[in-house]
Amino acid sequence: MLRPAHSHQFHGADGCNPARMAAPTLDARTPMQLSIFFDKMPLITRIARLILIGMAVWHLYVAFVGPPNPYIMRGVHVALALLLIFITVNRKGLRHEVPRWYDVVLGLVAMGAALYPSLNLDYITQRFLYVDPLLPIDIVVGIILVVLLLEATRRMLGPMLPITAILFMAYGLTFTSTLPSVILEQLFMTPEGIFGIPIAVSATYMVLFILFGSLVERMGVGQLFMDFAVALTGRQVGGPAKVACVTSGLFGSVSGSAVANVMTTGTFSIPLMKRMGFKPAFSGAVEAVASTGGQIMPPVMGAAAFVMAEYLGVGYLTVAKYALAPAILFYVALFAAVHFEAKRKGIGSVPKEDQVPLKQVLTERGHLFLPLAIIVGVLMMGYSAPYAALCGIISIVPVAAMRKTTRHYVNIDNILDALESGARNVLSIAAACACAGIVVGVIDITGLGLTFSNFVIEAAQDTLVIALFLSMIAGIILGMGMPTTPAYIVQVALLVPALVKLGVQVEAAHLFVFYFAILSAITPPVAMAVYAANTLSQAKIVAASWAAVKLGATGFIVPFMFVYEPAILMQGSAMQVTLVLLQATIGVILLAAALQRYYFGRLSSALSVVLFGASLLLIYPDLRLTASGLVIAAIILAFQVARNRNVNSQPATHF
Repeated sequence: MLRPAHSHQFHGADGCNPARMAAPTLDARTPMQLSIFFDKMPLITRIARLILIGMAVWHLYVAFVGPPNPYIMRGVHVALALLLIFITVNRKGLRHEVPRWYDVVLGLVAMGAALYPSLNLDYITQRFLYVDPLLPIDIVVGIILVVLLLEATRRMLGPMLPITAILFMAYGLTFTSTLPSVILEQLFMTPEGIFGIPIAVSATYMVLFILFGSLVERMGVGQLFMDFAVALTGRQVGGPAKVACVTSGLFGSVSGSAVANVMTTGTFSIPLMKRMGFKPAFSGAVEAVASTGGQIMPPVMGAAAFVMAEYLGVGYLTVAKYALAPAILFYVALFAAVHFEAKRKGIGSVPKEDQVPLKQVLTERGHLFLPLAIIVGVLMMGYSAPYAALCGIISIVPVAAMRKTTRHYVNIDNILDALESGARNVLSIAAACACAGIVVGVIDITGLGLTFSNFVIEAAQDTLVIALFLSMIAGIILGMGMPTTPAYIVQVALLVPALVKLGVQVEAAHLFVFYFAILSAITPPVAMAVYAANTLSQAKIVAASWAAVKLGATGFIVPFMFVYEPAILMQGSAMQVTLVLLQATIGVILLAAALQRYYFGRLSSALSVVLFGASLLLIYPDLRLTASGLVIAAIILAFQVARNRNVNSQPATHF
């Protein structure tokens, strides 16, 4: 069986700085042996671990019996997250075992401030918003919460998101007539700011799926994904890179974090790709792009998908349906690019000693797919996403105990460790959602969203394609250095209204900004997933970033495709959807061939440019353009086949 090159505990989450984190193990075999009770450790460290486990258990209990009042649910979620951030992460953003005394004080103060609305529920719900003046204690506690939330977010995710929130608050205070007390009231005393929709989704949806991912990882599913990918693609041309594509897609559909995926599966795939002949920059780029795509791959997708479902007012399964075809196109293009690069470099399959028979993988660990199947099945039956996640969580231990090959994972040590690490991974999501709530609250109360929408429409001169390009650039800039979830939330407030005004379907508009919130992870100059991969590949950042942009090029084009052709979002007749997807699939494969300069043989620069143009003709939904693109691609194919025969060069290659 394949093992990662090294493994550590994972302490980061979506969008974290890779310098702040290490990779999780794919095959959890080292039990804690109830170290939380018996190891010699400082009392405060033991208390912190108990609170982490208690946070996980509380959310599972609430999911089972039903949530309390929204203010209580959201307040407790934020309070626990802030307390744990201050006592587990130091001011440099690094995890520490023994917090300083002032970290403990800050954590307790932050927890008290976050619980203030919950503890004064009657007062909060009975007062007239923006009419009744704030009490002095309201102002003091509100300011404390905002300041400590910004500091906690900085510790967990770096300075980008807190700086963004500060800039938005500064805009509201200096460039609008909104009173400071009104802004504070919006952020602290209403369900439209810190305790708004983002934190509600974090407290109900995300926490359960993060716990699910942590539990299945501790039960050996990570190793199942790795072995399954090797069994499927390891014997093919460019096998190591194709293994990275499949593994990262599978793992990413559970974890929903590009950086976490890189630091998990990349510990194995990147060294293997380099060993087989891929350049370090290309190896890291494959892992970064494949891991980034995991956030758009159903059934679980990234955390922001749950926020999208809430904003759209639809079931999570509906969002997954919209995202399915674009995600498949993304991975088809990546897979094709890897294939063409391997053919151009003459790189073969995974070494025989590392290959695993598919039958053996399914026999030994195949049953571990059942929890994922249960989640999908429950969603398809019409139940809510939290209920589906709860069902999946309940099934994990019985499923792992079904067979001897995985039964050794089922022990109290692994379960406690999974609850602790899962709750730890929730902290960054909770901080990101709460801090994003500050931005959204300011946008709502100041009318900035409407102002920005009008600016985009005027700059685009009512031309949709220009508005889309402006939104793409704004989305990438807003997403730089930020986790996907807050980046998406900010873009929904600023960009989606403008796109909808210009005639874009609401679903397509949300998915459009969702894509570019994700793709900022591989877009220079702040490409977090590429930076994470470079810690493993040791490549030059410029070369790795350029390789990642080429490999992920389809991701930048697909959003434009589904804006103009809703059939890609599974909207339309079966025949229409099938034809459009077939056309788009051919188009993205040709795009990959052009960018890697290999089709049915090596491509000259001139032919690469021509084939690139043909791929764009196929991608746009127009019959005449499609026919032109196919004709150009066929001519290049005929030319290469004839040349191969004449010079007795490489034979034609087929997928």
